[in-house]
Amino acid sequence: MNATDVLRGHRVVPVVVLEDPDRAGDLGAALVAGGLPVAEATFRTPRAAAVLQRLARRGDLIVGAGTVITARQVDLAHQSGARFVVSPGLSADVVRRCQDLGLPVIPGVSTASEIMAALDLGVDTVKFFPAEASGGLPTVKALSAAFPQVRFVPTGGITERNAPDYLAHPAVAAVGGSWMVAPGLLADGRWDEVAARCSAVHDLQGAAP
Repeated sequence: MNATDVLRGHRVVPVVVLEDPDRAGDLGAALVAGGLPVAEATFRTPRAAAVLQRLARRGDLIVGAGTVITARQVDLAHQSGARFVVSPGLSADVVRRCQDLGLPVIPGVSTASEIMAALDLGVDTVKFFPAEASGGLPTVKALSAAFPQVRFVPTGGITERNAPDYLAHPAVAAVGGSWMVAPGLLADGRWDEVAARCSAVHDLQGAAP
């Protein structure tokens, strides 16, 4: 099973940076209430594994680990219940450890050489990161022309405004974004607003190409 299979057609993945694990329950409830039961819990905070674990324990969310940069973090993500792993770059150690564990992985790339390295590792779904800073949709179009077998998950600078353009391209499997789970919303406990923004995402997703 690859990452796009795990995502089950959810083409917009909320990228979550949450400091307090005690708020994970409220966040999970908001995601489910908004009809977007998927999240990438990033390993950018000291208690990220605890956040991931609490989200995964709900049983009604597809939860992955993001910003995974070492094989040790892969193990931690797996132990915490991650269903998939996302990395900002291409690490052979991270990819191989995920493969050892049967854990779908989406490594980060921004160049043709990195895509070739990913293909050498048996990976054909990659995170295009940082998307907007790396040329945005025109770069995705150029790379997909050279690598028609590759599916892209652009992340970095993706907003409610530009997400539909990315999602309309047949090489784009999904996008990652944080506008529906913005840190300010999470810090203030504005769960109704999180749910409302997740609900609005349904109009953006469309069917997978």
